[in-house]
Amino acid sequence: MPRFIKKLSQKAGKSPGTLVHIGEPRVQAARLSISEYDAQDLLETTGADLQGCLQRRLIDGRIWINMDGVHDLDTIQTLGDHFHLHPLTLEDIVNTAQRPKLEAFDGYLYLVIKMLHYDEAQQLIVSEQLSLVWGKSFLLSFQEATGDVFNPVRERLRKGRGRIRASGGDYLAYALVDAIVDHYFTVLEQIGDKIEALEETLIEQAVDINLEVIHALKKDMIYLRRQVWPLREVVASLERGEFDLVDGETRLFLRDVYDHTIQVIETIESYRDLLTGMMDLYLTSISNRMNEVMKVLTIIATIFIPITFIAGVYGMNFKFIPELQWRWGYLAFWGISGVIAAIMLWYFRRKKWF
Repeated sequence: MPRFIKKLSQKAGKSPGTLVHIGEPRVQAARLSISEYDAQDLLETTGADLQGCLQRRLIDGRIWINMDGVHDLDTIQTLGDHFHLHPLTLEDIVNTAQRPKLEAFDGYLYLVIKMLHYDEAQQLIVSEQLSLVWGKSFLLSFQEATGDVFNPVRERLRKGRGRIRASGGDYLAYALVDAIVDHYFTVLEQIGDKIEALEETLIEQAVDINLEVIHALKKDMIYLRRQVWPLREVVASLERGEFDLVDGETRLFLRDVYDHTIQVIETIESYRDLLTGMMDLYLTSISNRMNEVMKVLTIIATIFIPITFIAGVYGMNFKFIPELQWRWGYLAFWGISGVIAAIMLWYFRRKKWF
């Protein structure tokens, strides 16, 4: 499926709140992982038996349910019924063509953010939609596929480090968003290394560069900007304290995420400018090289113009051409031609035309 445009025609004509999966087709079963915790205890459960996991809740504290695979509409509907999620929220969860956004509902907040990684095999940036739903004592996260950047957060939960076990769903949501934004820097470093290597090659020998490489990187920057730019307003809304479900202490940490988001956006803009300049430099170098070639060909052609004229005069079919009787006429022709060519070359050099 294209990165920039996803097919939304499947939703045409359906009533609001209808669950229709929009995204990459998946065949594997959805995977659930549940973490129940408070300041003292942590219980982790992994599997696909949602009802069983919910019935085995042993801790009267907070819960984090992570679901890998938003194509499983039945499981998402079950979670929505259990946590009283609005049908429009469930509809957005299964539609992976969402832009980063934040919506407030009765009893919970819904946030959409993009997880990014750089695919070395395909040489492009790949995006995965993550939906976060949280209230005072719960957080639900919905991913398109297995694999994420949340292992440091899970380790903090297991070891009880920091305030994550003693805080509510808002702080856990902050920790997940912070992990995603921090991973943006990793992706940007990979892209930055490619741009730096490309720039060095371009300066040394522009003709060795394939224009498609620069164009592909520029498309990556446009794609990356689309995935990250709206996040600035999302984090700013959380940091400004517009929602009761975000504590004052958590807002202080969100301020740091906002700063990192601005840094990511500025880096993206810088890379876009660099790539635009590199493309201009490449085209200018190719144009200059073509001009040099044309200049040499023009000089050669110009030198042969008078020689061709002389050869043409003595190639005319007239009987009485005085020079035809000269014993040294042929050598004189080549001598005159050589003198004319030397004078023209000296003149072109003096004018610094080559």
